[in-house]
Amino acid sequence: METENKGFKIRLGLFIIAGLTLFLLAIFIIGKQKNLFDPVFTLSTKFQNVSGLQVGSAIRFSGINVGTVDNIEILNDSIVKVDMIIKKDVQKFIRADSKAGIGSEGIIGDKIIVISQGNSTSKLVKNGQNITATEPIETDAIMRSIETTAGNAALATNEINEILIKINSGEGTLGRLIQDKTMANNLDKTLVNLKNSSKGLNENMEAAKSNFLLRGYFNKKKKAAEKKKKEAEKAKNKK
Repeated sequence: METENKGFKIRLGLFIIAGLTLFLLAIFIIGKQKNLFDPVFTLSTKFQNVSGLQVGSAIRFSGINVGTVDNIEILNDSIVKVDMIIKKDVQKFIRADSKAGIGSEGIIGDKIIVISQGNSTSKLVKNGQNITATEPIETDAIMRSIETTAGNAALATNEINEILIKINSGEGTLGRLIQDKTMANNLDKTLVNLKNSSKGLNENMEAAKSNFLLRGYFNKKKKAAEKKKKEAEKAKNKK
């Protein structure tokens, strides 16, 4: 009987020790997350919509977790105040014109606060200071915008398909031009005639330049062009 009582006491002692160890470990982990063991300072900001942010959410600066959200308070129907606890050794990097925005861990992860670096010429933030907030873009609004864009793209695709079907069917001027070989041949002949006419016009102009009556006119025009070119070169050299 005494042996059984002794064994029970040993097991009970081990259970209590294990429970205390787990309790102290939990306190250490929570305290580490809440920065209870590090020197800290506080900042606050105000949003119109915190977009699912919660007390205990992480705060990031330059991609590094530097603090946690300490309190979220609704001031009125359009303003929500967020209090932040941040490590003291980060205060020397955060500027008065730094802004607090709401981001997320990945695409659909937990909400976090992201503090921008601010201007290097601005003053450093003070303990308890309120910094400017940038309102988050709601996921619903993004999804609605994507749906609208996708709908417009689908509509444009359908219209293009209808146009291509009409062209392949020989409807419209372009369709007839592609499908009707006679019209295509006529167009080729027209282009050839235009090319020959252009060549004939150039030959007539060359002949006109050689004409005694028109030679003076073309020489005068040539001299004017050369004079204009020389004046442009002189102006360029002066610069």
